[in-house]
Amino acid sequence: MSVTSKEIRLAARPTGEPRPTDLELVTTEVPAPGDGQVLVRTTWMSVDPYMRGRMDDAPSYMPPFELGAPLEGSAIGEVVESRSPDVPVGATVSHFLGWREYAVLDAAAVTVVDTTIAPPQAYLGVLGVPGLTAYVALTEIAPVRPGDVVLISAAAGAVGSVAGQIARALGASRVIGSAGGPQKAKKIVTDFGFDDALDYRAAPIGEQLAAVAPDGIDVYLDSVGGDHLQAAIAAARPGGRIALVGAISGYNADAPAPGPDNMYRAAWRELSLRGMLVTSNLHRFADYIPKAAGWLADGSLRAEETVVEGLEQAPAALNAVLRGGNVGKMLVRM
Repeated sequence: MSVTSKEIRLAARPTGEPRPTDLELVTTEVPAPGDGQVLVRTTWMSVDPYMRGRMDDAPSYMPPFELGAPLEGSAIGEVVESRSPDVPVGATVSHFLGWREYAVLDAAAVTVVDTTIAPPQAYLGVLGVPGLTAYVALTEIAPVRPGDVVLISAAAGAVGSVAGQIARALGASRVIGSAGGPQKAKKIVTDFGFDDALDYRAAPIGEQLAAVAPDGIDVYLDSVGGDHLQAAIAAARPGGRIALVGAISGYNADAPAPGPDNMYRAAWRELSLRGMLVTSNLHRFADYIPKAAGWLADGSLRAEETVVEGLEQAPAALNAVLRGGNVGKMLVRM
């Protein structure tokens, strides 16, 4: 069957924060699937900070979005037509053609998800890329050891809120998180189990970190960059480990953000600073999902979502993420 679908396309490359005129909502015809393909009706789509970087025409680990073409990203949907014996009609699947209501995909490009262990949208958050990022960062990139003091930036977000809880499960003696505003700072302690919260809007992050961790930190998960990374290097104990997974503080910047000016400290304290691309670790889902599903089932892992309704609201949801306007995973319910 042929269906009509709404999709959001990149109309212009933004300067700074994306404006409404940079994205356009278009109605288009979606062809019927061919042999080995499926037609998926998207029910949930993910909104993530990295999507802002793909709007720029600049080299990165993923190619830029094309002007005039629909954006893409992680999504969950229902198979409404199938020409593949491997993916039946009615299956709930994850795919990477978000920002549109319907998509035709090769059967190999979708993954059937188990909705008996978690709701479908969990595969975009705690059981998806954000959760996997937190898990790999703290088990391989900057491994947490029993007794460690751990700092998590963007601690109320999709990665950070899960990371703090995973750090505790791995044996951290103390988990410190940074978040923007008093409500988020309170929430990461009361709801996500952090020991201390730093409100980066209230005072310089380095001063706050020195006050709550006068003896330093062992592990830092960096999703922010800038002043947070500088503060973590200053506070790191000898042999400390830092996982570099994002730099959201600079995603809307018109020019490169200043980097830490204390990098030599990383040398004489023998710190490890290691970058991470979750796309290089997707094979770890097989290990991560059963563990995380178990933690969800026994209550040792809690996940939250910020949900907006309708594809039309997706651009505003992206800007909200870039401003820190979400708690947990930002989702669009279609």
